[in-house]
Amino acid sequence: MPHALLVDDDADNLINMAEVFRKRGFSVTTANSCGAAREALLRDMPQIALVDVNLPDGDGIGLFEGANLADVVDIYLMSDQPSVESAVRGMRLGVADYFTKPVDRQSLDAALSGYVEQQGAAEQDAAAGGRVLLSGASPAMAKFLRMIRMVAGTEATVLLAGESGVGKELAARTIHESSRRRDGPFVALNCGAMTAELIESELFGHEKGSFTGASRAHAGYFARAAGGTLFLDEITEMPVEFQVKLLRVLETRRYFRVGGETEVEVDARLVTSTNRDPATAVQARALREDLYYRIAQFPIRMPALRERGEDVILLAGEFLAEQIARTGVEKRFSEEVLELFRLHDWPGNVRELRNVVARAYILAGDEIAADDLPANIPSGHPSGGDHIRLTVGHSLEDVERRVIFATLEYFSGDKKKAAQALGISLKTLYNRLKKYKLGSVLISGRKLNGRHGNLARNL
Repeated sequence: MPHALLVDDDADNLINMAEVFRKRGFSVTTANSCGAAREALLRDMPQIALVDVNLPDGDGIGLFEGANLADVVDIYLMSDQPSVESAVRGMRLGVADYFTKPVDRQSLDAALSGYVEQQGAAEQDAAAGGRVLLSGASPAMAKFLRMIRMVAGTEATVLLAGESGVGKELAARTIHESSRRRDGPFVALNCGAMTAELIESELFGHEKGSFTGASRAHAGYFARAAGGTLFLDEITEMPVEFQVKLLRVLETRRYFRVGGETEVEVDARLVTSTNRDPATAVQARALREDLYYRIAQFPIRMPALRERGEDVILLAGEFLAEQIARTGVEKRFSEEVLELFRLHDWPGNVRELRNVVARAYILAGDEIAADDLPANIPSGHPSGGDHIRLTVGHSLEDVERRVIFATLEYFSGDKKKAAQALGISLKTLYNRLKKYKLGSVLISGRKLNGRHGNLARNL
């Protein structure tokens, strides 16, 4: 059952809206302030949030700005005094709709009907033959996969934005495999590896004798992707002087081969990617603004691995299974290693995790242990001094475990002081330690029962 969070200080309006949501099959949580909404978001992440822009204790839009929640939740705004400023902020946040209060029940029901239909159509498209090549069960990844399924059945140009190593090419392949063009080719080109002179010939092709060394005709990437999907990786690294030519092709759906005199029609769906913030790339003039609007008909941000909670354990298991299938030799992760995976920031994202698993598999015996991992794992431990850093997407159990880690580290392994700070009994803390098997786990790179004896003795 999908879940909705409704935030408004008008009790009558909350009651009316909740009734509309429930009739559409949603479970509903209501809140009358920013503080109550934050608590509700911590308890149960919704699929949809309908939020009043002006709340007694703060700004409703501010609940989602700068917290990456817009990548997890479909946001609807409402206001009794709509303003241009709030509309612009909402657009930047990617809100799905903006209602004037009191919210019209029919308009809200129509919006929810469209949401439910999109969800159903996406699921049917996936079941009808689309292959999802990406794995993940976290809220951030669930929303990303849902958006991919929604856009896959269209011909919209997609821009995938995300850090290096998150799996943007795999996401592009998933779009292709879930589209009506799935029987056609999927062709990928790294724009950052091409000079302005070379990229024109590679994309459009050239005729024999069109330049020195052109001893035969060459079919470009657009021609090779005919009937399928062309993926232009790292589009913001494309030479700026060539971008105007690509823009013309996207506008006219036609191009000339280098040295050619006959226009060729484009029959390829375009998907692009960047590891830079597109708006920043436009400001830095690394990406033409007019080209940006052409390639970003449907922009999607792909979450980093550190934002995906327990997905890191799921993916590590898949990569280990790949190694076992390749060699036929069974190996397993120790509990210590799994905990280190949870603590690591994964700056190289999924690519880094895959490489770490492959390396550890080669070095390990029957069980992959901490000594089989690179020395930099874990990095970026979530605690620093008297504070702790967490990202959206972690389960409550994972949050509890991380808080225990940070508190124990802060008190140098003194369990009595840690229990007092956590507000639990010493017995409860011991039970948690036993449950999480912390006796063999590292805290900030220090083993609790081994190499660093002082901390081990305190525990």
